[in-house]
Amino acid sequence: MEFSIKQASPEKLKSGCVVVGIFEGGKLSTAAQALDKVSTQLLSDTIKRGDMTGKAATTLLLHKVSGIAAERVLLVGLGKASEINNKVSLDILRATFTALNNTPAKDAALFMTDEGAGKDATWVLKQAIFIAAEQAFRADDLKSKPSKPTTLKHITFASVDKPNATLKNIVDQSAAIARGMSLTKALGNLPGNICTPTYLAANALALDKAHKSIKTTVLEEQDMQKLGMGSFLSVTRGSEQAAKLITMEYHGADKKQKPIVLVGKGITFDSGGISLKPGAEMDEMKYDMCGAASVFGVMQAIAEMGLKLNVVGVIPTCENMPSGRATKPGDIVTSMSGQTIEILNTDAEGRLILCDALTYSAKFNPDTVIDIATLTGACVIALGHIASGLFSNEEKLAQELLSAGEQAHDRAWQLPLWEDYQPLLDSNFADMQNIGGRAGGTITAACFLARFTKNYRWAHLDIAGTAWKSGKEKGATGRPVPLLTQYLINRASK
Repeated sequence: MEFSIKQASPEKLKSGCVVVGIFEGGKLSTAAQALDKVSTQLLSDTIKRGDMTGKAATTLLLHKVSGIAAERVLLVGLGKASEINNKVSLDILRATFTALNNTPAKDAALFMTDEGAGKDATWVLKQAIFIAAEQAFRADDLKSKPSKPTTLKHITFASVDKPNATLKNIVDQSAAIARGMSLTKALGNLPGNICTPTYLAANALALDKAHKSIKTTVLEEQDMQKLGMGSFLSVTRGSEQAAKLITMEYHGADKKQKPIVLVGKGITFDSGGISLKPGAEMDEMKYDMCGAASVFGVMQAIAEMGLKLNVVGVIPTCENMPSGRATKPGDIVTSMSGQTIEILNTDAEGRLILCDALTYSAKFNPDTVIDIATLTGACVIALGHIASGLFSNEEKLAQELLSAGEQAHDRAWQLPLWEDYQPLLDSNFADMQNIGGRAGGTITAACFLARFTKNYRWAHLDIAGTAWKSGKEKGATGRPVPLLTQYLINRASK
């Protein structure tokens, strides 16, 4: 789907459908007033008859309106201007694109950013693009008869007044983020028999080929052995699939500028290993590589933008499977940092691959390191499926990420990383154990990672509740690509 922005007169703009807003009580938006004037008050008459009340997220499609160049006119209820908030704005945008996708229109012009959208035009543009792309996304490539793609291919954000250059830049950036989200969702939805560590490595090399600004390197298991990654390699021991350590280096700024490193958990299937998971919904453990998938999406997005920043994506990827060779509860391994770990539960494997990847990340002399992982079921219990869990060893970094999440409406919530929790990881036989008990499981997992990140500023995003949806709407969400990309845009602007 393509997006553009321009100044236009709603009655003169040729398109498959022109979209204007109506406030509750029948007040016409500026663009709607222009249409009403040339159509001999058709919109006003429609409102008087009660066919459109202006209630938020209601829609009414009009055909062949006289005096108007567009083939159709879509009236969208904006509700009461005083009551519009984020949720209402998103409901309005979702209803708009649902209605548009139910028409044969190949292109549409939206006069929705001038007024009545509940936030500033920048916020509305971003969310409109994300929602349009979300509704156009299809996850049925592996079906023998895939569904037809949406007819709608081009969205013009039109304004009665001339849009400023900032808004044009926002459209381009948001479109790149939306495409990054689509890549993240596509990878996340693939089954474990297709999306293996080798498959992810091949996709990373494809990004390298597609973008001159990205340089990809893939380390094999023998390379990891030489580096002393005993913790990472302990997870992959039970699998027939070879583990990979993927790095994607994006050079968008001076080489002297320290990079921001994104570390994405890439467990392409998590059976739990010897600590085998229950069978119910185990198929969803193909999503245990969504942290890695989000790094792919971010790297593609910033490469398309040409963002003036240096960023490195580090992806440790493997399967966690049971076999005669698999790591057993009680085994003790030595991490790349030299710290020893008693593995009490092989299903707490994400932290075991991340800790070595975090140690490895120090080689890039990073400004900041952020890891992204579907790490703990406890995070789902704590925050549900609305907010990602956020931890950081620097308050300024935490606030920067929280702010970026609000800007992108891809929100996170900060949890404590207090030293008081660290004794829960004490082991009688090793430097630490890999679990801290049931209580505060999300926090103790972050405390575990914190032991490997003392030499740089670091943040951890637990996306176990936000990376995918279950049930009827099962599928990857593409989060937290918007949050991370917005954070990088903010950093580049400084």
